[in-house]
Amino acid sequence: MAVQTRLTRIIISEITENQVIYLQEVGGEREFPILIGIFEATNIDRRVKEGYETPRPLTHDLIVNVAAAFDAKFESVVISDFDNGTYFAKLSLRRSNDELIEIDSRPSDAIAVAVSFQPPLPIFVADDVFEIATSK
Repeated sequence: MAVQTRLTRIIISEITENQVIYLQEVGGEREFPILIGIFEATNIDRRVKEGYETPRPLTHDLIVNVAAAFDAKFESVVISDFDNGTYFAKLSLRRSNDELIEIDSRPSDAIAVAVSFQPPLPIFVADDVFEIATSK
């Protein structure tokens, strides 16, 4: 089982290398941070601000466009694992023949893809990962 979450905060600092995003469970109070890079943080931040459009497609737009060209639709993001201080994610796509495909991804890239959609794709966190993340 997995816990549905939503992106609640994005902290961008020009002083440090790591930026922070926070995921909070939908309908609950628990939340946890994930450290990400500056490129992904600024891309996510721009996408959640209404009305922002890039003059040319960014990498995450390219991923969405390639999937569409192959007649696949993104369904969700799952933060699927935590190992040695690193989170792992999967992007779920559905092909036109109804086949479900899960693609290994960094959480920051998966969330950047999720917020490329309006409304954003659902972001889930595996139960065991959520327990580990919120017990720190």
